This record gives sequence, structure tokens and C-alpha cells, in this order.
Amino acid sequence: MDSGAIAQFLPLILIFAIMYFLLIRPQQKKVKEHQKMVDQLRVRDQVVTQGGLIGKVSKVKEDGEIEVEIADGVKVRVIKATIAQVLSKTDPVS
Repeated sequence: MDSGAIAQFLPLILIFAIMYFLLIRPQQKKVKEHQKMVDQLRVRDQVVTQGGLIGKVSKVKEDGEIEVEIADGVKVRVIKATIAQVLSKTDPVS
């Protein structure tokens, strides 16, 4: 390969490198943080779902679901991955 061919591919390589550091890498980090947050959910944590519901976790199931109490006696099943934010965290059981 001569230097002319390398010079033609250099801009494409630079664009890919910039895209990786500005878009792909931060998104992967955000996904890892969300997964860690979801894995650490405990009973009595106050959470917000992606649909905007606020409630307290009443049961954590192993099949990717949690049970969230959104009002007194009103419980809904929610997929863990749809939890957008944990508002208040309970202390782990020692």
C-alpha cells in the first residue's frame, strides 16, 4: 500500500475514533451504571419508573420483575429494566 491509500482512509479512521469516544463509550458506561442500580434494588426503596410512576418496592423477584406499591394496597408488577431512578435507598440488611 502506498501513502496515498493510507491518506484516504485516515479521515474515516479519525471519524470512527471520535464517534467511539464521544458516543459509544459514554453510552456503554451509562448502561453499566443503570444495570448496577437495577441489580442493587431492595425492598422499601423508593423508585421512579420510566412511565413516571413513583412507588416503593415491596418485592424483588428473580425473574426480572419487581412489585411496586404505588398507593396503599395498590401494587403493580414492573420489569426491573424500566426503573429510571432510585429516589431513596434503604440500608442493606447486615
